[in-house]
Amino acid sequence: MSKKVLIVTGDAVEALEIYYPYYRCLEEGFETVIASPTKKTLHTVCHDFVPESETYTEKPAYLLDSHMAFADVKPEEFDGLIIPGGRAPEYIRLNEHLKPIVSHFFTAGKPVASICHGSQVLALIGDQIKGREMTAYQACRPDVEACGAIYQTNTLHVHENLVSGHAWPDLPGFMREFIRLLK
Repeated sequence: MSKKVLIVTGDAVEALEIYYPYYRCLEEGFETVIASPTKKTLHTVCHDFVPESETYTEKPAYLLDSHMAFADVKPEEFDGLIIPGGRAPEYIRLNEHLKPIVSHFFTAGKPVASICHGSQVLALIGDQIKGREMTAYQACRPDVEACGAIYQTNTLHVHENLVSGHAWPDLPGFMREFIRLLK
């Protein structure tokens, strides 16, 4: 029986952090569902670094359809969860339906992969990530530590059922470890 993976995101998701995991899961033969606050066409963004800026820049990227709204997600039907970064996590975490979805995967011990600003979504379930080791984009370190998680400076980290990564350059190892846990 094929595995079923849920990706939770919204507008302003970092393009590489949604497309790479999505296509990689499809390549493995996993049924892969993208959920967002509402079922819609998502506007992705490209984050990159340029010498004259002290932080990353953001440019519009590709459009991508989500398959369902958070309100329609039945997390017990899924085997794994991916939380991409970008700016999407800062606003999707305000959706009342997201917390129970994310919480389910930790309660059930199912694989969860969070990259970059995805850690902002994990802040919803601070009681479940307290004491866990994880990494995230360095600007998210205060959020990770405020939840009681133990921030790791390495760009890829696996602790129990949680795979975490800094940013899109870490996607090959990030997806390798997530798929390993899922299988």
